[in-house]
Amino acid sequence: MIPNQWYPILQTGDLKSDRPTGVRRMGEELVLWRDLDGNLVCQTARCPHKGANIADGRLKGNTVECPYHGFRFDAEGTCKVVPALGSDARIPASLKLRTYPVREEHGLVWMWWGDQREELPAIELPTELVSNPRPYETISWTRPIHYTRYIESLLEFYHVTFVHRDHWTNNIDYTFMYGTARNLWMDGRERYLAANKIVNHEVEVEGTTIRSTFDQCEEANPENSSHFNLIYQAPGLTHVKTGLLEITTWLTPIDDENTLAIMRLYEYPMLRTMVPIKQLRPWVLRASLLMERLVQDPQDVGIMLRQEPKVSERGLNKLIAVDEMNAKFLQMRDRLKAEAAAHAEIPVSEADNSQAAAGGNGAKRPNGTRGKSTPEPKSRSGSLARARS
Repeated sequence: MIPNQWYPILQTGDLKSDRPTGVRRMGEELVLWRDLDGNLVCQTARCPHKGANIADGRLKGNTVECPYHGFRFDAEGTCKVVPALGSDARIPASLKLRTYPVREEHGLVWMWWGDQREELPAIELPTELVSNPRPYETISWTRPIHYTRYIESLLEFYHVTFVHRDHWTNNIDYTFMYGTARNLWMDGRERYLAANKIVNHEVEVEGTTIRSTFDQCEEANPENSSHFNLIYQAPGLTHVKTGLLEITTWLTPIDDENTLAIMRLYEYPMLRTMVPIKQLRPWVLRASLLMERLVQDPQDVGIMLRQEPKVSERGLNKLIAVDEMNAKFLQMRDRLKAEAAAHAEIPVSEADNSQAAAGGNGAKRPNGTRGKSTPEPKSRSGSLARARS
């Protein structure tokens, strides 16, 4: 896992409005909840008292209540109520939850996993996503795969010929991606299976973003070709655009053995002609995403489950020339982890001085400690503004 990054941990729509929401991310059980002003709070879910999961508890005013003994914690993680000690209790300072900085942007909840900073960086997406005018639908699921293997599978597409070839639902891909009008789109499967050579392969690295373009074609018939544009942005964003298809996938570690996939499918350019009723088009996208979740993705997962080793690292795989994007991903992962480790070793005074010299105020704390950040204010909700009893 790469420290000092914003990670999307769930869709905003997955947050419960009347009770805490529990998720496991980055190897830790987390609880998310909103205060009475609608501000989102993200904290470690383990109650420091006896280890109960606070996500199983309730909301009480501007606090979240542990389901085991009713201890109540505010948005700063401070324990405010211990029923067993009474209303005048002197509550130990050690009864405290760790609070993580969170933001809500692009329809997702993002958690900062890294050093405490005076000022956190902005959540930035590639321009191809920010400026994309197409409507989209989003779905998420989890798989028992390490995130490095999952990312690798989406940074190249020459595996599709061999993995996605036998299930009947793949006929949809054959028809729309490879079929030709002169053959009434019935030649899709033949053309699909024949096109497996990668040509015109180029890779560019800019900051924490890697872009790759290539053509996947039939060697004996170069006209049977599909053009691909791929993007990787650290720590776990992948984006593919080819023909009618355009998909963004965020891959976030649940722990060292499981990964959350959040997939966003953009509306096909010709869908407006095929489905003139606007209200029906989102359902077409949702059906396509469901197909991906139930058919195409499990085909990839079946391969990844038997990969060895389970975690991809530099030097372990014998990559070929067209795996350059995979190689750049692994290099970037190592570089960002090394940079985070180096920053964590800088003494506070040294970090303060370097920031002051640069005219900035983003000093990091030592030892990689993670701290709280005041949630950004959100619009007040009528249901949230009512006191919880």
